[in-house]
Amino acid sequence: MKIEVLTLFPEIIDGFFHDSIMAKSVEKGLISYETVQIRDFTHDRHKTCDDAPYGGGAGMVLKPEPLGEALESIGAKDKRVVFPSPSGKRLTQAYAEELSKEDGLVFICGRYEGIDQRIIDLYVDDEICIGDYVISSGEVASLVVIDAVYRLVEGVISSESLEEESFSNGLLEYPQYTRPSTYCGISVPDILLSGHHARIEKWRMKERVNKTQENRPDLIKELVDQSKEGDKILDLLHLENNPKG
Repeated sequence: MKIEVLTLFPEIIDGFFHDSIMAKSVEKGLISYETVQIRDFTHDRHKTCDDAPYGGGAGMVLKPEPLGEALESIGAKDKRVVFPSPSGKRLTQAYAEELSKEDGLVFICGRYEGIDQRIIDLYVDDEICIGDYVISSGEVASLVVIDAVYRLVEGVISSESLEEESFSNGLLEYPQYTRPSTYCGISVPDILLSGHHARIEKWRMKERVNKTQENRPDLIKELVDQSKEGDKILDLLHLENNPKG
C-alpha cells in the first residue's frame, strides 16, 4: 500500500513512518509513503495557504488553490482520498478493514477551521471522523486513521494477533497478563496458569463479553440484535449475573 499525505507539517508525519512496526513494514516493502508539502503549491512570496471564511466567523480556512494543485500533482482523482474531519463518518474497525484493501490512499491534513468545501466536493472520497471531539491537528487525525488501516494490510501483523483484538467479532479484548505471576499483591488468574487451553479460551470469551458490557454496552446491544453469536453472548451475561442459576 502507498500512503500519500498532504500536509503543512511533514515532519509530524515523517517520524511516524520511521519507528516500530511501521518502520519494519516500510523496510519490507509492504508500505510506502510520501509527504506532500502544501506550501510548495502556493504562488505568492508569503506562501499563503489559508484565508478568512466567507460569511465571517472565527479562524481561517485552507485555500482551495494550493490544495487542488497538490492533489493534481499526485493524480488524486484516480486514487481514494481521505479527509479526517469531525463532520465525517465514524471510523470503525470495519471501515479500517475496508480501507486496508486499497492499493493506495491519499490523506489531506486539515488545519484551523478546515479546508474549502470545494476540495471536498471535487476530490474527497472519505470524510472520516476519529471520534466525537475536535483536535487542532489534521496530521494527528490522519495518523490515527493510517495506524488503524496499515496494520490490517496483509503481512504487517499476524492474522492470529488481529483475530483477538478489541472489536474483532464486535467485542473488546480480554485482560492481558505477563510475568511476574504476582505484582503488588495481585495474582494472575489461576486459569491462565492451568495450561488448559479450552478453559482459557472460554474464560477469555467471558471476559471479553463482561468488559464490553461494562465499557461499551452499545456494542453488546448491536451484537445481540445482529450477530449469530447474540444468543451465546446473552447466555454468558446471564451466567455471570446469576452464577448459581
